[in-house]
Amino acid sequence: MNLLIHLGGVLTRGMAIWCLLVIGDFSVAQSAVAAPQTEAPVKQKPAAAKPANKPRNPAYIDPAKVADPDFALQGEYSGTIKHDPPVKVGVQVVSLGKGKFQAAGYSGGLPGDGAKDAEPHRVSTGELKDGAVRFDHDDSYAILKDGQISVFDSAGGKLGTLKKVERTSPTMGAKPPAVAVVLFDGKDVAAWKDGKITDDGLLADGATSKKLFGKQKLHLEFRLPYQPLDALQGRGNSGVYLQSRYEVQVLDSFGQKPQSKECGGVYGIQAPLVNMCYPPLVWQTYDIDYTPPEFKDGVKLHNARITVHHNGVLIQKDVEIPRITQSAPVKFDDGKPGPLYLQDHGNPVRYRNIWIVESE
Repeated sequence: MNLLIHLGGVLTRGMAIWCLLVIGDFSVAQSAVAAPQTEAPVKQKPAAAKPANKPRNPAYIDPAKVADPDFALQGEYSGTIKHDPPVKVGVQVVSLGKGKFQAAGYSGGLPGDGAKDAEPHRVSTGELKDGAVRFDHDDSYAILKDGQISVFDSAGGKLGTLKKVERTSPTMGAKPPAVAVVLFDGKDVAAWKDGKITDDGLLADGATSKKLFGKQKLHLEFRLPYQPLDALQGRGNSGVYLQSRYEVQVLDSFGQKPQSKECGGVYGIQAPLVNMCYPPLVWQTYDIDYTPPEFKDGVKLHNARITVHHNGVLIQKDVEIPRITQSAPVKFDDGKPGPLYLQDHGNPVRYRNIWIVESE
């Protein structure tokens, strides 16, 4: 018998949706036309006042300084639900701000940790009231409170508890080999054009490496801001551009289904095998193997290829990249070395521990 448990899921950002787990983003200057001198001068209406700039939504960059009670509830939850046999489930709770939440539920566990499918199951919504979030369904309901999700059948019988978990990438803090080119270690931005180091020793987005690279193995770590009131491409957006031509998307895609313009996607070309995006303000890793295209006498013989591990999980396997991706700084491709570019898309994404091992 299938057991439907109302826990949560995400289809699109900006829609308040939760998941139903199945166990099985001219001003016109008036110009006065000179009137004939025999006529009285034409009186002009005063120029309309320009509307004030709309204040931007908050973007928190330090988990210790988040002034939003919803932040403590968003995150990942995992546990076992009564069934025959018992079933492990995972839920990713996404904050939409102002007490509203959406989440993605997975049978088998969290993405990269047992989830049977790349995409979350069915969806639903929840709202914070009196310190708890309740999610109702025809034959079950769930309560999110005090760092856990309790699941009940329609009669109030408890089916199980999902505890909040905090995962760390297995390649976090990876040390560069002796042969590596260290681009950023928190000390300075000497290796970068337009590089800016923050007060806490991190690299801000919008930097381009001075050195040019060809075939390479890249390691970097990034942290997405917490922007609960923003959505879609306006939420933690940046990008890692190999040779300033090919982008691996950086985005707050936590709780979303894997798509080519979401985190881990080869932008507009290939979706990741699984969405391994952690919650915002949790450090994450990319480990990328990149082979540039091959040219001879100006003719392309082979396309660029890329393999990506996100938080230690394979998400792009030897993917062929047939063209330069959208918004790339370098608009032409000749197979020659190019710089690493970390895109500034208007969101305060931070980077650290960046190094490259060059290959022949």
